[in-house]
Amino acid sequence: MNILDKILATKRTEVDRNNKIRVFNNIFEEAKSITRPVISFVKALQNADNHIISEFKRRSPSKGFFNADADVTAIVGGYSSAGAAAISVLTDHDYFGGSLDDLSAARKVSSVPLLRKDFIIDPYQICEARIAGADVILLIAAAMTVDRCVELAKFARSLDLETLLEIHNEQELTHINSFVDAVGVNNRDLTTFVTDVSVSYRLAPMIPESFLKISESGISSPATVKGLYDVGFRGFLMGENFMKEPEPDKALKRFIAQKIK
Repeated sequence: MNILDKILATKRTEVDRNNKIRVFNNIFEEAKSITRPVISFVKALQNADNHIISEFKRRSPSKGFFNADADVTAIVGGYSSAGAAAISVLTDHDYFGGSLDDLSAARKVSSVPLLRKDFIIDPYQICEARIAGADVILLIAAAMTVDRCVELAKFARSLDLETLLEIHNEQELTHINSFVDAVGVNNRDLTTFVTDVSVSYRLAPMIPESFLKISESGISSPATVKGLYDVGFRGFLMGENFMKEPEPDKALKRFIAQKIK
C-alpha cells in the first residue's frame, strides 16, 4: 500500500466508527439546521489582493511534526489579521495531527473562508464540516471514482458548502463536474509525497476557464506565485512554508508584503 492507500483505509475505519457513535441521520439533521451564512471561498479569492490560502497543520506523513504545539486560535487568528484570502485547516488526526476541534476553534477567530482539509470520502464528513464551521470542503480525485466525486460535491452544495476538487494529473480532469466550485492542482503526488510545481504549469491550460484555479503545495517564493498567477491561478495554498516558522502569521505577513503578482 502507498501512503494514500493507507490514509484512505484509516479514514474508512474512522467514518465507520463515528457512524456507530452517532448515526448519519442525526448528524445530517444537525448539519441542515446550521444557519450561519457560508463565506464564499471562490468570491474571496477572486476579489483578493494576494490570493494566499494559508494553512494550519502540525505535521505531515513525510516530514513528521514541524509544529507539534501549534495553537490554532493564535495562528488562524493571526493569519486572518495578516491578510490571508482564505485559510485551510487540516482536520486529519492520524497523519496530520489535526481535528475537527481545530476547525471549530478556527471559525471563532477567522473572518475569511475556511477550508476543511481532509480526506473526505463520505457525506458524514461533509456534515461534520458544516457543523464545525467550514465554508468549503476538499475532494481529492485520487481518492474516489468520478461518480462518487459528483455525488459528494452535490451533497456539499445541498448544505451550502463550496467544493474544491483536487487533481494531480491529466486522467483526473474527468472528475471535474458542475457541482465543483474550484479546481486545485496538487503539486505533491499523494502516493509518494514527491513535490513538483511543474504539475500546475502543465495542467493549467487543461482546466476549464469557468473554474477558479488553485495551486497547492511546494510554493515558497513570490516568484513562484507570480509565475503561477500569470498562467491563470488565482489561489495559492501554502502550509509548511509558514507553519515551520516560529510565528506563522508574521511569516505570512512578510510574504504578502513582497510583490507577488
